Amino acid sequence: MVTVFRRRHTLTALLCAALMSLLCLAPRGALAAEADPALGTVTDLLGRKVKVHLPVRRVILGEGRQLYLVAALDTQNPIERIVGWRKDLIQSDPDTYGAYLRAFPAVAKIPTFGGFEDGTFDIEQAISQRPDVIVLNIEAQHATEDARYIEKLDALGIPVVYVDFRNNPMQNTEPTMRLFGQLFGKEQRAEDFIEFRKQQIRRVTDVIEARHPARPNVFIERIGGYTDDCCLSFGNENFGLFVEMAGGNNIAKNIIPTTFGQLNAEQVIVANPDQVVVTSANWEAFAPGGHWVGVGPGADMAQARKKLAWYIHRPAYAGIKAQNDQAFHAVWHQFYNSPYQFVAIQQLAKWFHPTLFADLDPDAAFRELHERFLPVPYEPGYFVSLDKTQVKQ
Repeated sequence: MVTVFRRRHTLTALLCAALMSLLCLAPRGALAAEADPALGTVTDLLGRKVKVHLPVRRVILGEGRQLYLVAALDTQNPIERIVGWRKDLIQSDPDTYGAYLRAFPAVAKIPTFGGFEDGTFDIEQAISQRPDVIVLNIEAQHATEDARYIEKLDALGIPVVYVDFRNNPMQNTEPTMRLFGQLFGKEQRAEDFIEFRKQQIRRVTDVIEARHPARPNVFIERIGGYTDDCCLSFGNENFGLFVEMAGGNNIAKNIIPTTFGQLNAEQVIVANPDQVVVTSANWEAFAPGGHWVGVGPGADMAQARKKLAWYIHRPAYAGIKAQNDQAFHAVWHQFYNSPYQFVAIQQLAKWFHPTLFADLDPDAAFRELHERFLPVPYEPGYFVSLDKTQVKQ
């Protein structure tokens, strides 16, 4: 214990010396051509005013899935600025990680670390990467405050900013995109992406507002197959709000008071949803051989449909209308934590109102996003519906 105590009290001085020597190194790659960064102030998603040298050249991503946006800004080389990231992209979305690995083999060399929330973040490792900024999701706030990480990093001149794609995505995605644009000196690129996203969302919301279709009752089963628990879902945010925007009625919106929560089987049965949508992904890293539906880039649709058929027999769905009509769907879970939510909203609208949105093509919209903003080719496979002829009775 004495050794640990002394080590903590000498850590700052040692790291300061190491940081000063590292800062003498020349900048890398294309970023070397940029003008020297100037000290500026940004406002993060918690309303904090943070001083940062802009544009940043070395970034630590508190979540690897922030690459979804970074790649749309630094499209020519999306890993140019990334000097460390949480390993969640590798584990939670191995197919997207694989696509970027094929296009940019150096992605394998990016140092990885654990999370703030579970106490596995290595602050010494992070500081050794001499980042200009560390970008964290807002749910890491309490853990960082408890461990006094902000103060420790600030003492070394390393700012921290908070972003959000997950807790209140329809409110916070655009300011998060603008914040990244400001940090990277890619403000116009961020605005172009924001405008594209707005237009794609309005292709659904304008029609719903104008036509006022009857709303089917919908249950969203969150992280299907990641755990055997039932019935995880969303309140009136994230996928719960996506359902409403797409012209459905989220049965959990008046039961779950926050973004995430859980219903019991009886509540689902009483609500009698017309349709069930399972958010899922390739979670072999967490639940080997589990009941997850491996939707995502390049997914095997026959296999995904086969695994989706398991859900129709869950006790929570016994006798509900969706079971009788075999109206079950699966959608890529990572839409919940990215600026690509418009794709999910469009697909939900097609499921809920197939005639009204017969001409809407979410695959084409997502393909266009890839062609305009992303450095990897589009691979379909992000959503699947039950093939009623293949369901065993």
